[in-house]
Amino acid sequence: MACAATIANKQVLFVMAVENEYGPHLKTRFDPLMIGVGPVEAALNTDLALQQLDQDRNLPDLVVSLGSAGSRVCAVGDVYQVASVSWRDMDASRLGFPKGVTPFSDHPAELPLHTPLELRAARLSTGANIVGGEDYAAIDADMVDMETFAVVRACQRFSVPVMGLRGISDGPGELSDMLGWTQLLALLDQRLAEAVDMLADALRP
Repeated sequence: MACAATIANKQVLFVMAVENEYGPHLKTRFDPLMIGVGPVEAALNTDLALQQLDQDRNLPDLVVSLGSAGSRVCAVGDVYQVASVSWRDMDASRLGFPKGVTPFSDHPAELPLHTPLELRAARLSTGANIVGGEDYAAIDADMVDMETFAVVRACQRFSVPVMGLRGISDGPGELSDMLGWTQLLALLDQRLAEAVDMLADALRP
């Protein structure tokens, strides 16, 4: 299991989906919990890790979900804080529930996240599909990923606050292969690391 990093006397647990996004710049700053791709893997692995940390009486003060995202409105290659996150897969509206809200659950359609950095913030949508082309038109958010909403819901179970950092790796246009996703990951590794460096000042009392 990954260890939380100590930043400004706070224990900060970084979570990422896959090794592809964890480049040399980030490797000098923290050892992340790798949670896998998609909402199911992310929820399962985040919850298991937090459950073990809770048993050890060692829950983090903050979880940071970071990695790449797609967008057709945010600048490709730039990094954004996550202002809020929603779940685009959940739609029980035929039963009278608002889109994005899990039936008989206690969460709103859009969950606000902590935004402590002097960095642009944008709304994020989590789902189990790769988005590209005209699919963006149906999504009420600025960015898309596949894990953050699940991470937030797992953290809520343990009352651990969450912030998100996303670097825009693709979009606008159609995303048709792995190269379309991976070609900017080296740049995003550097820029995400620069954003992580801002945490020390932001978390100081």
